[in-house]
Amino acid sequence: MRQVIYQIVCLSLSLALTGCQSAFPTFTAAESSPLGHQVVRDQLIINSDFLLPNRHRLVEEIVAQREVVTSKLELAATDEPIHVYLFSDEQAYHNFIDQRFPDFADRRAIFAETDIELSVYAHWGDHVAEDLRHEISHGYLHAAIPNLPFWLDEGLAEYFEVGRGQRGVNRTHLDYLAAKVDLEDWQPALTRLEELPSAASMTQADYAEAWAWVHFLLESGDKAAILTEYLSELRQDGTAAPISTRIGKRLAGPELAMLEHLQSLR
Repeated sequence: MRQVIYQIVCLSLSLALTGCQSAFPTFTAAESSPLGHQVVRDQLIINSDFLLPNRHRLVEEIVAQREVVTSKLELAATDEPIHVYLFSDEQAYHNFIDQRFPDFADRRAIFAETDIELSVYAHWGDHVAEDLRHEISHGYLHAAIPNLPFWLDEGLAEYFEVGRGQRGVNRTHLDYLAAKVDLEDWQPALTRLEELPSAASMTQADYAEAWAWVHFLLESGDKAAILTEYLSELRQDGTAAPISTRIGKRLAGPELAMLEHLQSLR
């Protein structure tokens, strides 16, 4: 069973200026890449320490991820740049993360948001496509919507990381929750997720449940409007009534309905 290893890094502007920002200054497409090579496609400014073809199939996929995310969630795309830093060597990546983001040194890839930049850091390895789909989904979401709840931010990224054609079915999470249900070791509780203080406090079970609620809303009947209406209000006003309240008004037993949805996926 794969351990969930993704994490949003929320940094203050002051920390960014003394940490990551000092090593990777803000730059325009016309300037040279801080890692030696650069590909600019739509919102993405992809910096790498190796030559990455402009039309590489993975580049095409993460560029197309914007349409996947915005179309599914009925969001208007933005043009805010998302800076991607790709390392060819895993150790070089971990050395950098250990120095600049020591609390997340064991992460395979991270998304970082400061007051001035949205950034993704990853290394080129066996899981790079999954990692980039996940972390760049964070970037597209944060560029479009302020104040995303931690659980929803991660649940959406876990939904979109599996790639097109999978209808958001994250098999790792599905198998994990199915095993816990069989052992009578877990019950969904959306209000508990909504009260989590940070993404760092989320456990593997929390990540899996966050994905399950997102999949339930987006892939079971006509419930997608609950989520898209919430995101629309959040984007417009910066705040919105919790999703648990919205689901409660439309479904008599949302937890049971979500469990039945998971069972149907098995």
